[in-house]
Amino acid sequence: MFRHKGKGRTYTHNLKLASILSGVAGVVNITGVLELHTLTTNVTGHFAFFSEELVLRNYRMAFAYLFYILFFLFGAFVSSLLMEWVSKYKPQTPYIIPIFLEIIILLAVSFSAFLLPNEYARFSILLSSALLFSMGLQNALVTRVSQSVVRTTHLTGLFTDLGIELSQLFFYRDRPERIQLNKSIFLKLAIICCFFLGCIIGGFTYSYLELRTLLLPVGLLIFALWYDRLLFRYYYLKRKFRNHH
Repeated sequence: MFRHKGKGRTYTHNLKLASILSGVAGVVNITGVLELHTLTTNVTGHFAFFSEELVLRNYRMAFAYLFYILFFLFGAFVSSLLMEWVSKYKPQTPYIIPIFLEIIILLAVSFSAFLLPNEYARFSILLSSALLFSMGLQNALVTRVSQSVVRTTHLTGLFTDLGIELSQLFFYRDRPERIQLNKSIFLKLAIICCFFLGCIIGGFTYSYLELRTLLLPVGLLIFALWYDRLLFRYYYLKRKFRNHH
């Protein structure tokens, strides 16, 4: 799911990656909206809010939205930088450090209400920035691992691509092209559905756990790492068994 590259990477790898991590993004998104009143998985809307606050001369909030944009960018930068650096020494596992960093950030934000009970409200901009940083980490990670096939943190581009591909169903008659198109459409629908499902589950969970709802995406990320390692171990032992026979 994470390790395979180039020709060794299959549609199934991307589908698994997309399903799990878009669910992560969905939970983070709804938690940020309900608790921090901020979109924490993309920056498109923040450009509009940034412009609005500048026009209104509310410079404090204008800078807050600027921080959101820059933290998402910084997250993508750090993720790619770490993967580039680690790949020189451990080419099979450059994704581990960005994911662990994302887990640490989500854990810190989920327990921030306990760590800063009296000053919590003052740190809402910092918490929102931290979540945007973590989603920048994830988006860059997924983009690199899937070779730009999968995006998990925002849906605007996905809906555009989906609309284009749905229109192509009326024209593609060749069977191989039709199969490829259907697989691409299904992948995008899977991302959209899992993101939406993450939002729904996160919304219901928020009623009971509030910011600790972020423990759900932490669990999903840990599961993704465990599953990837388990699968790698299975195929390694399988090849080793074949070589001995």
